[in-house]
Amino acid sequence: MMRIICVGNRFCRADSLGPLVYDYLAMEALPQGVELVDGGLAGLNLLSLFEGCRRIVVVDRVDGFGRPGEVLKLGWDDYAQGSYVEYGHSSALHYLLLCLPSLGIVPATEVLLVGAEDSGQPSVIAKAAEIVLEAVNE
Repeated sequence: MMRIICVGNRFCRADSLGPLVYDYLAMEALPQGVELVDGGLAGLNLLSLFEGCRRIVVVDRVDGFGRPGEVLKLGWDDYAQGSYVEYGHSSALHYLLLCLPSLGIVPATEVLLVGAEDSGQPSVIAKAAEIVLEAVNE
């Protein structure tokens, strides 16, 4: 099984990439065995969705990895080595991703993060969805 988990806050433009990509992908015919999940603001409560999958693609806003408007596809190692987030409201997904090896999920499950800093632009949303679909079909 493969899961696409789209996270973020659709009511806050800066954090809306995940929900907007979810809306975009919900209109697409995804391959059999691919589940699309609107993770919203569930943060650490998403942990159970990482179990039993061969690949997880998380779609969210990412900061500090590229230029604003640039859509990135990061492997778990890329994300874990290059990220630092101070503790706060928006750090739950960050901590969930970093705890995956301790729980035996990574490397058994391939985890990819697709994201961008400026997430409200239609071109960014379409590019992120395109990258997700490419990852699904690899």
